Amino acid sequence: MTQPLPALKVGVAGVGVMGRNHARVLSDIRDFDLTAVFDPDAATADGVAGLYGATAFTTAADFVAAGLDAAVVATPNRHHADLGVALLEAGIHVLVEKPIAATVVDAQRMIDAAKANSRVLMVGQVERFNPAVEAVKRAIDGEDVISIQITRVGPFPPRMGEVGVVIDLAVHDIDIIRHLTDSEIVEVQPQLARTKADREDTALLQFRLANGTIAHITTNWVTPYKVRTLQVATANKFVVADLITRQVTEYFGQQPDGSYQTRAVNSWPAEPLKKELEAFAHAIRTGEPPAVTGEDGLRNLEVALRCLGEG
Repeated sequence: MTQPLPALKVGVAGVGVMGRNHARVLSDIRDFDLTAVFDPDAATADGVAGLYGATAFTTAADFVAAGLDAAVVATPNRHHADLGVALLEAGIHVLVEKPIAATVVDAQRMIDAAKANSRVLMVGQVERFNPAVEAVKRAIDGEDVISIQITRVGPFPPRMGEVGVVIDLAVHDIDIIRHLTDSEIVEVQPQLARTKADREDTALLQFRLANGTIAHITTNWVTPYKVRTLQVATANKFVVADLITRQVTEYFGQQPDGSYQTRAVNSWPAEPLKKELEAFAHAIRTGEPPAVTGEDGLRNLEVALRCLGEG
C-alpha cells in the first residue's frame, strides 16, 4: 500500500478578501499544510494566521525564507512580480492571483523565473473552474463557435482602489473566451466610460478571435445588483449559463416555426477556488503544466491592456 505524499507547506501572501478565501480553502485541502501568512499589516497577518495555526510574517523577505514548498500571491497587482520572482527563485511553486502582474514585462519576468527554476507558475483565473463554465465547455465541444456574449456587472466594490473594471472584472471573461474557443484574441474594440469612479467603471468590449469567433463583454460597477451571464452561439445550438446560480441551458434543434428544444446541462456543485487550488497541487505533484499557465496570464493581461489603450 503506497503511503500518501507529505503535505506541501504553503503560505498566502496578502490576506485581504481574496487572500483570506485562499487561506480558508487551503486549510481544507489534504495536499496542503498552511504554515505561513504574510501581510504588511501585523494585526491582519496575526489574525488570519491565528485562525489556521500558521506563522504570521510582516515582511516579504521573511515570508520567502519561511521554508515553503508553495505560495499563493494575493497582494496588490503592483507587487505580484517582485514577490513572485523572489519566491520562484527560492524554489517555491507559485499561484498568483489574476492579473498575473501589472505590466507585460513583469509578467514575462515571472514566466522566465518559473522556467529557470523548474517551478510551477499558475495564474488564479478562478472562473475557469466555475462548474457552469466547465458545463458550457462540454456542451460546445466539437461545435463551431460563432459568438460569445458575457455580462459581468454589479455595484461598486468598496475594496477597489488601484484598477478599473477591465483589470478587475473583464480579465475573468477574456480568459473564459480564450478557454472556450482555444483561440487567441486578435482584434479589440473597446468602449470605456467613467461614471462614478476616477477610472473606468463601465466597459463594452468587442473582440474577434483568430478562429473567426466574435465576442462581447459588458462589464460595470454601476449596476445595483450582480449579474454574471455567459451565452455561446454555435452553428447548431445556443448555450446560456448563469455563473452565479450555475444553471446552464442548451437550446437546439430549431424548427421551421422558430421554436427550439431545450435541455438543462448538468453543472456539478463545487467551490471553484477549491478546484483551482487542487489543480495547483496536481501540477506540483505531477509536473504537468498547470491548468492556467503563466503564458495564459500574459495573454489575458495583454488583451486587457490593449482595451485600456496601454498594450
